Order: sequence, then structure tokens, then C-alpha cells
Amino acid sequence: MTKPGIDVPGFGVGLAILRDGRILLYRRMKAPEAGHWNIVGGKVDHMEPAEHAARREAEEETGLSIGTIDFVGVTEQIIEADHQHWISLLYRTSDFTGEPALTEPDKLSDFGWFDFDALPEPLSAFTRAILPLLR
Repeated sequence: MTKPGIDVPGFGVGLAILRDGRILLYRRMKAPEAGHWNIVGGKVDHMEPAEHAARREAEEETGLSIGTIDFVGVTEQIIEADHQHWISLLYRTSDFTGEPALTEPDKLSDFGWFDFDALPEPLSAFTRAILPLLR
């Protein structure tokens, strides 16, 4: 079976969730970039519109109910250390209800709201790619 991101370039999405001038980040536990702080997101399923995937992944990872999202750009990440290659559509939202939680503790270990001038390290390549698009 072909593995997206490993055997062929993967197609993914990322969603920056914003509140009161801060961004919600989660610490990854698995490759790519285990241990890095990341926006929420993941793989787009076959026949799934990317915008739906962004909302689905965000809701699965945070427990939030996501409303309107806006497209902000595209990123291509070749992560040599993990031998992974991803092309991702990036979105942003401040339209959500609920409070974030750690709903996938097998994939994510910590989370928090961070000011843009006090971001945790290390940041994932995906997060670094979206930051200039949020300013």
C-alpha cells in the first residue's frame, strides 16, 4: 500500500485557529516533526474537499466546533529528517465554539494559546509557513 507523504507526496491541510490575537498550537508526538508545535490539520481523504478536511481534522484534534474558515495559502514541505513530502492548503479561522482539549493523546501531547511574539519552540515547518500569511 502506498503511504501518502512517504511513498508519494501527501496532500494535506492545516488550520490556524485564532482567538484574541493568539494562535492555538499542539505538540506533535509522531512524524513528521515529532516534538514540534504545530497548527492543527492532517491528510485530505480521497474525494474529500480540502476545506472539509481542514474542518474535520481540526474538530477531531481539538474538540472544537469549527465554523467559517478562510483559505490563506499553499505550502510544500520536504522534511528530510522524516523522509516526508507534503503539499498542504492552509486555512485560518476565529469562528469556533467550545474550548480546546487534548482529544487525541496518542498523536498530540500538549496544547495552548500563544501570542505571536512568544511562540514555543521548536515550531513545525507548517506553522512557520502559515505565520507570515496571518499577519
